[in-house]
Amino acid sequence: MSSQNGPRGQQQNNHLLVTGTVLFYLVAALAMVMANKWVLGSTSAPLFFLFTQFTIAIVLFLASHATRLVQIPLFIDVQLIKGLTPMVTLNVIGLSFSNYTLKYVDASFYQVARGLLLPFTVVTSYVFLHTRPSLHILFSCSVVTLGFFVGIFLDSTSIALLGITFGVASSAITAVHSVVIKKSLDVVKGSALHLSWYTNLMSAVLLIPIIVLVGEAPAITHLIFGPEDIPAPGELSELHKFVWGSIITGVIGFLMSLASLLSIKVTSPITHMVSSAVRGVAASLLGMWLFSEVISIGRASSIAIILGGSIWYTWVKHVESQTPKSGERDGNKYERVALEDVEAGKVNTSQKPE
Repeated sequence: MSSQNGPRGQQQNNHLLVTGTVLFYLVAALAMVMANKWVLGSTSAPLFFLFTQFTIAIVLFLASHATRLVQIPLFIDVQLIKGLTPMVTLNVIGLSFSNYTLKYVDASFYQVARGLLLPFTVVTSYVFLHTRPSLHILFSCSVVTLGFFVGIFLDSTSIALLGITFGVASSAITAVHSVVIKKSLDVVKGSALHLSWYTNLMSAVLLIPIIVLVGEAPAITHLIFGPEDIPAPGELSELHKFVWGSIITGVIGFLMSLASLLSIKVTSPITHMVSSAVRGVAASLLGMWLFSEVISIGRASSIAIILGGSIWYTWVKHVESQTPKSGERDGNKYERVALEDVEAGKVNTSQKPE
């Protein structure tokens, strides 16, 4: 009797674990995008906002280490800095561009503005990893690209060209970043948790001179020491928005860093992409509800085409991974598209090789 209930109970627990992990990522990622948009829509210091997110994550890492929840290395040397500098630089630039994208475009348009992430990822894998895509992969990427241009040219609402530019640049950098992460894991002996810790720490340090160079110092001074604006009834001031938004996104980003370790083990590529599709639709609906954004037919069609092409891509990669060709097993292996790192302000540990 116990032999029958044992495996069945274990299978049920596995289903609950997968469901819980997917739901957490879905809710957390949506909260990240909405909280970021809430703050970025009113602040003149988007890079300082990113810096506070990194800082909160660092404090939480140290607190978790002190309470023995996780164990992180507290040393750093020149060799480590040299090995992680390319990845950290790309991480800072990519997340900075992502923040600027969300600042200048609607939350419901954010997925469209970064719609070329998948095609860029495939191209990057071909250039740097010599992974030759199949014809079906190229067709699915063509569908995603079509969806991007449908959103650009057929959206009847006003679109900021600067936001689209930042979105495209962010997608390209994120694609390269996903390749560099694989090499950076060797520097920390394959520990995704340690890589996430060092990325947050070094990214915060790197952002300090960048914030000064781009001229955010006056905006920061005004935000902290300037006269507090009088918000409309029922709304928070800019400083209160900034503080609460930083806390929310910093804590969620830290939790997603820890949960990503579990996600690698319990979620499949199909599950991940389906949850991403649901998240994309939910983000658009929330943007319409929370920020009174308009979802035109062109924008809705663009999102649907991008999601359709992304799901097709995931299915093709899944099928190809089941029947690897001789000598090409690694080339056909599924590579998760790095979306969570932009939304959470962290390294995407899902790129860890299996």
